[in-house]
Amino acid sequence: MRLVRAELLKIRTTNAWWLFGLGALVMLALAFLVNAVNAIQLLNNPEDVPAMSPEQAEQVRAQADVVFQAANLYTSGQFFGLLFVMLLGIVVVTNEFYHQTATTTFLATPRRTAVVLAKLVTAALFGAVFWLVTTALTIPSTMIFFAVKDFDNHFGDWEITRALLLNLLAYVLWGIFGVGFGVLIRSQIGATITAVVLYLLGTTAASIIFTLLRVWLDAEWISELQVIVPSIASQLMITGTELPGSPPQWVGAAVLIGYAVVTGTIGTLIVRRRDIG
Repeated sequence: MRLVRAELLKIRTTNAWWLFGLGALVMLALAFLVNAVNAIQLLNNPEDVPAMSPEQAEQVRAQADVVFQAANLYTSGQFFGLLFVMLLGIVVVTNEFYHQTATTTFLATPRRTAVVLAKLVTAALFGAVFWLVTTALTIPSTMIFFAVKDFDNHFGDWEITRALLLNLLAYVLWGIFGVGFGVLIRSQIGATITAVVLYLLGTTAASIIFTLLRVWLDAEWISELQVIVPSIASQLMITGTELPGSPPQWVGAAVLIGYAVVTGTIGTLIVRRRDIG
């Protein structure tokens, strides 16, 4: 606990945590607005399916479900929220090298594994705080939205509770990803830019590649493989209902947990063996 408190103090003395928090809140507001507009369109016209393939039409009808839209609104802002949590996890590590305090830290605590574990716990805690704040805002906002539109908000239903809890898990795990990323790339600027590019462009590129493969090979099951992409796995976790052609929510959770175990283990091993000087 002493090491965790020390890590928390290090982050609180920087501007990173509140700047990332502010960014997450701004993106949360924008995401909720977009999700609300989409919900209005789908819930008011559930059978209004434009010309598309039967599989796509089935996807749209599934998304017109009230529970699906409720879960989507309750977890608004996840995409960019996870990005900011990952960046904060990167800062937890790279700050040591940026301010040249890494040597002092490891001299004060020779057990490097304990230091890395403290950083992992710290990043996970900040992820949980980000989730708590954003969820505290989306819950009343969603309730008000459904009350105005005269729909049941479904708060308390297992599907909604599951989406909220898996969203918490996603925030915690992405903080851990950030620590692992910061260990691999010690340059704060380099790690930040690389992470942002991979997160934003990588998600889009992966979706395009899997779509092209599905069309080229005429195999619908290929779409399910998108879950191996961490950001897509995170989005799958918070769906209130299972979508046609998509794996169940637990698969997304299993993928993220697997990535977290791998990145956390690799990060610990690298720090134990690397010359910190």
